[in-house]
Amino acid sequence: MKTKEEIFKLINENPVFHLATVENGKPHVRGMLLFKADNEQGIIFHTGTFKDLYRQLQANPSVEMCFHCQKTGEQIRISGDLVQDKSLNLIEEIYNHPTRAFLRNFGESIKERMAVYRMIHGKATVWTMEKNLEPNYYTEF
Repeated sequence: MKTKEEIFKLINENPVFHLATVENGKPHVRGMLLFKADNEQGIIFHTGTFKDLYRQLQANPSVEMCFHCQKTGEQIRISGDLVQDKSLNLIEEIYNHPTRAFLRNFGESIKERMAVYRMIHGKATVWTMEKNLEPNYYTEF
């Protein structure tokens, strides 16, 4: 079983993940890009207020994320509820971050249309092919 710190390290090193939501009883999954994960702030990502994802999260903030660590073959599934963070400082940090240069192509006005989400409390399980027959163990944070 991995610690929260080990899980956050792995997902920061492998920031592409799939996010599952539910709308009208039907699942919706899409690829996403993690902004960051740490002990103080939790797991952070963003979307646009004009997207279906935003509407789905406003209606039901319970989600599951799935990260794949290609180097180790580990799959990390994390489930919990998201909270929207409307902090202008965090929006500025995201907008100006080197990994988010693509946002600047939309101009400053995109900041008004950004929705930033955090998962502060959740549970994670790590799966590998070698441990396929073992029960899942969960790390809560």
